[in-house]
Amino acid sequence: MNAPAPDRRAVLEARRVCRSFGPVEVLHEVDLALVAGEVHALIGENGAGKSTLMKILSGYLEPTRGELLLDGKPVSFSSSAEAEDAGIVLIHQEFNLAEQLTVEENIFLGRETRRGVFLDRKAMKAEAARLLAELETRVGPDARVSGISVSDKQMVEIAKALSRNARVLVMDEPTAVLTNREAAVLFRQIERLKAKGTAILYTSHKLDEVARIADRITVFRDGTRVAHAPAGEMDEDRMAQAMVGRELSNLFPQKAPPATGEPVLSVKGFSVGSVVADASFELRRGEILGFAGLVGAGRTELMEGLIGIRESRGTVEVAGRAVSIRSVRDARRAGIAYLTEDRKGRGLLTAKGMRENLTLLALDRFARLAIDTRAEEEALTRAIEEFDVRAPTRQVRVGNLSGGNQQKLLLAKTMLAEPDIVIIDEPTRGIDIGTKQQIYGFIHRLAASGRSVIVVSSEMAEIIGLSHRVVVMRAGRVAGVLEGGDINEDTIVRHAMGLEGREAA
Repeated sequence: MNAPAPDRRAVLEARRVCRSFGPVEVLHEVDLALVAGEVHALIGENGAGKSTLMKILSGYLEPTRGELLLDGKPVSFSSSAEAEDAGIVLIHQEFNLAEQLTVEENIFLGRETRRGVFLDRKAMKAEAARLLAELETRVGPDARVSGISVSDKQMVEIAKALSRNARVLVMDEPTAVLTNREAAVLFRQIERLKAKGTAILYTSHKLDEVARIADRITVFRDGTRVAHAPAGEMDEDRMAQAMVGRELSNLFPQKAPPATGEPVLSVKGFSVGSVVADASFELRRGEILGFAGLVGAGRTELMEGLIGIRESRGTVEVAGRAVSIRSVRDARRAGIAYLTEDRKGRGLLTAKGMRENLTLLALDRFARLAIDTRAEEEALTRAIEEFDVRAPTRQVRVGNLSGGNQQKLLLAKTMLAEPDIVIIDEPTRGIDIGTKQQIYGFIHRLAASGRSVIVVSSEMAEIIGLSHRVVVMRAGRVAGVLEGGDINEDTIVRHAMGLEGREAA
């Protein structure tokens, strides 16, 4: 962490800001001041009110009560465009990109460079290429956004924000989908912006990176500011305790003895397109099997091939019986459920309500729920109770739920099928530490009940803390299968980077 710049001038302030949605108040008289040349971290559990305040500061929402001050003078924004004109730019956690346009077109959308009456394509392409080069991303200006990876889309969002030359940069979970290398690039950009005098508001659930880059930390809980201090006065333990109001000494449940029975899932010589080649592994009853590897290793593609989203070839046996899976419905009939890493793009219908999301299932056995309102309400009640889904009302649109509550709802939806095998891809991406603990407990209970679980995760601690065994992938192949004392960071990384001899799965 670098010391804040000597200029202590508050560029943007929120004073006694409140925000209500209908009769429910979600922000309660909160204060926040953003200082030039300083990174101010805003942390809290999902649903604590962080994103709501960020949207108010950047013109997407208006406060119900309270005021904003820009350079010490009261200000109000009727739109995000008006806030951007004042130099306040939000990097969205949920991508705000036009999928069918190119990277260059997205970066300059609504703010195109012109030469006379014509668009200056050459200048925009050159500037887009410069921004992308600064971010060390592989994507070119001409790439269509619909065809690039999730992490590359996040880098495009960052490039778009950097092109605005913001006085205040609001960053909502910017590293949630980035690799460690990409995050390091972003941190270098943040240091450069600080040196220029940009005020930065930074939200992340990764407390280690908050400790690394923040100059000041504010903690929200239940819509209220509960802590505020220079970063040097708050270590990760104090941050976590302030966020959840309790100690989190045991983040991961104690592992039950690993299962040793016959495999419930056997995969042999499995290939998915040109991405995954000749993968083989087994999953035992009551086991949590972790899949580790670098970004691009083929973990997600392997799982999508197994459940029929991608074309594949190879042998799959469930409970000793060969099965052919060519669709999600085939997978469900075989007792396999998949919880996607892209909960908003592919897992949930964000414009629909919670009840509709739970009951719009492609399952013959649940078809009756689509017309049985009472059964739908009962399913929603079970989900709220069993998965601790927290929402201001039962009628709220899923897109207005916090990330953690969306993930809980997706878990509830997945478990409606009562699968024997559950594949969970990035179970806690973009989720606060308190909700992580809840989800880890849920995964542990699934295995303890006799179900078998595959966990795909980019978080090393998650893989080590949950898994009975770990499959490490590298360049589309199984590089090793680890268990016991070999499940440690050093051994996993060595296999992921090809520094260990490949072992048979």
